[in-house]
Amino acid sequence: MQSLVQIIAVVTVNLRSLPQRLGNSLVVVIGSAGVVAVLVAVLSMSAGMTAVLQSVGHDDRAIVLRNGSASESGSSLSRDAVRSILDAPGIEHDSDGKSVASAEPLRLLQLSKHDGAKITVPLRGVGARAFDLRPEIKIVAGRKFEPSVNEVIVGKAAQAQYRDMNIGSTIATRTTTWAIVGVFESGDAHESEVIADADTVMSSENDSTFASVTVKLNSPASLQELSGALSINPMLHVDIVREGEYYARQSKTVTALLSALVFVVGTIMAVGAVFSALNTMYAAISTRAREIATLRAIGFRTAAIVTSVLIESLLLATVGGVVGALLAWMFFNGQILSTTQGTSNSQLIFHIAVTPALALNGIAISAVIGLIGGLLPALRAARLPIAIALRAS
Repeated sequence: MQSLVQIIAVVTVNLRSLPQRLGNSLVVVIGSAGVVAVLVAVLSMSAGMTAVLQSVGHDDRAIVLRNGSASESGSSLSRDAVRSILDAPGIEHDSDGKSVASAEPLRLLQLSKHDGAKITVPLRGVGARAFDLRPEIKIVAGRKFEPSVNEVIVGKAAQAQYRDMNIGSTIATRTTTWAIVGVFESGDAHESEVIADADTVMSSENDSTFASVTVKLNSPASLQELSGALSINPMLHVDIVREGEYYARQSKTVTALLSALVFVVGTIMAVGAVFSALNTMYAAISTRAREIATLRAIGFRTAAIVTSVLIESLLLATVGGVVGALLAWMFFNGQILSTTQGTSNSQLIFHIAVTPALALNGIAISAVIGLIGGLLPALRAARLPIAIALRAS
């Protein structure tokens, strides 16, 4: 009980003296804030991208690609192959007995961002049942495209990122001019795309091949049934994967890059913040050496002195962590970013998501930095001989 009283007394004195040491104290706060702001911002980018890709992943949907293809852009399926896939067991059928599936060609458009930079954007052709297959796609402005007409609908995220993507605008390619007739939202990776009728997309380039077939399964367990049926068909050479797993693979490279960035940048900044805290707390101990020695001389225990220094360092770093988390939320949360997806060099658009969990993690890291930065100065304050400390100027 006596130790607790002593700790409270010393911490109170330390905190009251902070205005006299404001400059040195701000060094710890600013250093910690910088570390947390950068870490939370980068982690939030990864979280936002992951959220977009995971939202596409439905356990009862699967994607069929040509055998060995890493992505849709590298896959090619003939019409005969598509018919064989749609006739396979395990796929859900509607009331008319038609497979709930969409055979989809994928082409790449060259569009311009608002700053003039050229960007590759997917033009996805979809089948007649694509909107039954993906009910999350909702038209929020204009209307759906008509089959056999050069009309497209654009994702809400794509519209926000690229130039001249409003209803009534046109997109010119080497062979075709597409009219924009609608805007859709889906809350997932498809919102970065431009969508049109599949047959129209293929005829526009005199091409009859599809990139993939997305199917709705009878149940999540039906994947094995469908996979088995496709694997024994000698006319087919395809791979089938759950939708969520496919999009997770596409983000693997970018996720690894962000993780490496967090590790390298975070480590460098954290080490810098620790040294900043060390210098600040050493300076604080040096200027208060006589005061600390006096406390020890009148009976204050070493543990109380050490604990008080650690608490001061912890509080300063925690304040910095809170400031850093708030800065990350103010300047980054909700911002729209785009990144290259998979091997197609197409763009994935997503929102940065500064979540409470990420903010708390950043603050916790800042607190650890404060504890590490305050440990050695605290031990020095406790071990400094009283007689020498009392003679300090």
